[in-house]
Amino acid sequence: MEHRNFGNTDLRCSVVGFGTWEMGGTQYGDIDLKAAVRAVEMAVDHGITLFDTAEVYGPFTSEELLAQGLGTRRKDVVVVTKVGFAYRDDDTRGRAAVTGRDASPANITVHAEDCLRRLDTDYIDLLLIHWPDHKTPHDDTIGALEALRDAGKIRHYGVSNYDVPMMRECEQHGHLTANQVGYHLFDRRMEAHVLPFCGETGIGFMSYGSLGFGLLTGAMTPDTTFVDWDWRSAGKAFGLPLFEGEHFRAELRVVDKLKAFAADHGKSVAQLAIAWALGNPALTVALVGMRNERELEENTAAADWQLSEDDRRAIDRIFEEEGVPTYVDEPQAR
Repeated sequence: MEHRNFGNTDLRCSVVGFGTWEMGGTQYGDIDLKAAVRAVEMAVDHGITLFDTAEVYGPFTSEELLAQGLGTRRKDVVVVTKVGFAYRDDDTRGRAAVTGRDASPANITVHAEDCLRRLDTDYIDLLLIHWPDHKTPHDDTIGALEALRDAGKIRHYGVSNYDVPMMRECEQHGHLTANQVGYHLFDRRMEAHVLPFCGETGIGFMSYGSLGFGLLTGAMTPDTTFVDWDWRSAGKAFGLPLFEGEHFRAELRVVDKLKAFAADHGKSVAQLAIAWALGNPALTVALVGMRNERELEENTAAADWQLSEDDRRAIDRIFEEEGVPTYVDEPQAR
């Protein structure tokens, strides 16, 4: 599998990364957690060297399951996790509840230690601030991350869901190794500003939702519904109406045409979606959830498909034919 460096740093990983949001078990529909852990165990053998998680997935469950799946192979891979929320005990649900964003130095420092414990590791390769905390000055946050790196707790740091002005301010106090933001065929907002800025300033870019949060797996139909605790049940995907009514139905018509296009190349629509994302040279790694061995094999094989410019234009024509927007000029969710 191809490997890329994060911007101008020495941190290097496979271009397809293993995303573990689904392994939290509380926001993404039903999932066989044992099969997902087994997929983690096998992923390194399939060429994947980056695993992405966050303390809020569960909360906390995803980090623990990832540690279980990696076992002694943790030293062979890049582990990314994210902090930046505050929590309280919630006895009614039997787990912690998020109370808000908190990227203050005290909160980051304490929660980084908790991540180390749950991940059963002495260091985190890349620690990200999950969402911008608009109450905490960026220089305070960067100062705390610098201190964690100086202490050997983390190797690199970065952010997630930050826009260009936020990244520019952070860069005045340190250097971001990465920004992780949603990016896929149905959401191209990052192409307007964030991806160009990352490319110009040597910041790596991690795309989450590379399969459109399930839209680009080819498994959804107009009759697909979501349980009430699945975040997609609200219809919105980070500010976009991807799962709402006619928007959803029109997108599925696009997916049907993308399936046919991919099949003509002997590929699946999921492989097309991953290959499309990887075609952006500013992107470091496309994160993909993988619930079992079949999905693992399918998704890793996508890295071998390099779409031509003619291919990309043909894909864009499908969107135009169906009148489906890609939102490139829409404001970024913050």
